[in-house]
Amino acid sequence: MQIVETTNEGLKRGYTVTIAAKDIDAKIDAEVKKVAPQVKMPGFRPGKVPANLVRKMHNDAIHSDVLNTTVRESVDTLIKDNKLRPALQPKIEMGEGYEQGKDAELTVEVEVLPEIETPSIDGLKLEKLSVPVSDEQLDEALGKLAEGQKSYKDAAKTKKAADGDQLIIDFVGRVDGEEFEGGKAEDAPLVIGSGQFIPGFEEQLTGTKTGEEKTITVTFPEDYPAENLKGKEAEFDVTVKAVKVEAESKIDEDFAKQLGLESLDKLKELMKGQIEQESAGLTRTQMKRQLLDKLASDHDFDVPPTMVEAEFEQIWQQLQQEAAKEDDAEAALKEIEDEKDDYKRIAERRVRLGLLLSEIGQANDVEISQQEMQMLIQQAAQQYRPEDRDRFVEYIRNEPMAQAQLRAPLYEDKVVDFLFDKADVTEREVTREELEAAIEAEEEEAAKAVKKKPAAKKAPAKKAAAKKPAAKKAPAKKAPAKKSAAKADAEAKPAAEAKPAAKKAPAKKPAAKKTPAKKPAASK
Repeated sequence: MQIVETTNEGLKRGYTVTIAAKDIDAKIDAEVKKVAPQVKMPGFRPGKVPANLVRKMHNDAIHSDVLNTTVRESVDTLIKDNKLRPALQPKIEMGEGYEQGKDAELTVEVEVLPEIETPSIDGLKLEKLSVPVSDEQLDEALGKLAEGQKSYKDAAKTKKAADGDQLIIDFVGRVDGEEFEGGKAEDAPLVIGSGQFIPGFEEQLTGTKTGEEKTITVTFPEDYPAENLKGKEAEFDVTVKAVKVEAESKIDEDFAKQLGLESLDKLKELMKGQIEQESAGLTRTQMKRQLLDKLASDHDFDVPPTMVEAEFEQIWQQLQQEAAKEDDAEAALKEIEDEKDDYKRIAERRVRLGLLLSEIGQANDVEISQQEMQMLIQQAAQQYRPEDRDRFVEYIRNEPMAQAQLRAPLYEDKVVDFLFDKADVTEREVTREELEAAIEAEEEEAAKAVKKKPAAKKAPAKKAAAKKPAAKKAPAKKAPAKKSAAKADAEAKPAAEAKPAAKKAPAKKPAAKKTPAKKPAASK
């Protein structure tokens, strides 16, 4: 095998690789001898088919397999001998006019990771904004919980049903005079104004009283799940068995026990822990954005263009999908189009931050344990249909770059936690509003930095491996004065290793189709 370097510019490398025909032929002969004992042919005993006949019969298939294997091994040797660290899968092309019996000439193009000088973590200072849980916050949370646990009590017999009241009803529905499946129920609860039943049903029961019987006429929506009822007019005979009004929810021992807890104190303890957890998430977000902004401002080096492009495409596709769901999709799409250059700079920032965090992690022995990796694989496998999960697990185990992509978010979190532990952290208590305002201010500072950032300068460094983010949210419907949530989310994350193009993982399980709920056909 002969290797000639053709390109060495920045992070781009190019090579021509020549594989001698005699080497390919020798491997074909070896493969023929290997498979010959398993070949069956009329007139020959099993395992006794001559090698020349085996080659004649299966030449094309054997040659294709051998050539693919030889190309892969040659590129692996090229990468190893030249001590390359590819950013993504190398681009490999076979020379035109290749045919069996001739030398195979390959062109290999690869972008390598930059040599990054290990970032210094000495003297790192961060401010931690924490939010103590006040009695007012706890009372508010308990109040919202009580609102979600509504109960009803019988109203006076003369009470006319109004919005918010609950009716207990029997009903029988008919289309063209015939009862239909799902159109009959007894003791069905219905809250006026809840939108639980099809349009017009609840409204016609407003003003009814306990014991009243009423016949109402409604039309099923054109998009109703049951094909036989779409757009059909139906008549329902309804008996109002009770009118109930909302009962006051008292936050006391009985309320806690209704929720399955032993006491009100236990309920308060759980609610306080939940509020603390939510605040801790915001605090971590604020500290992480501080950290990433410091890393981004202190380090500037070339990053592989293909990694940046892959990162941008991922950001862009997600933005377009989310913008298309907005009420004014055209305005949302125009907004992100106007900021396209900003998103390209954000993609570059994310790739650079991914490389920096990886370098810091490697230099300080931050690792993902085998047990953690197995947990990640099993969690990811749950996104696939049961029959495809084993195939997905096998795919991950055989694809190093796919493994890297899967573990990247966890690795990033572990490196961030490592840096938090090493940093000089000062803590300050603030309100929830102040914490959210601080996060917004950090977002805007990051946005300004991205817009001002010039083309990346070359810088010395060591090695690294990249990391990957979660997708962004869509921009607002109209061009806002402040930076969109999508851009803030994008700026706040580093990037990950792109998925290899070699093999494909099994298709994820499709979203479950919605079927009509087993409520009466009158309900939505």
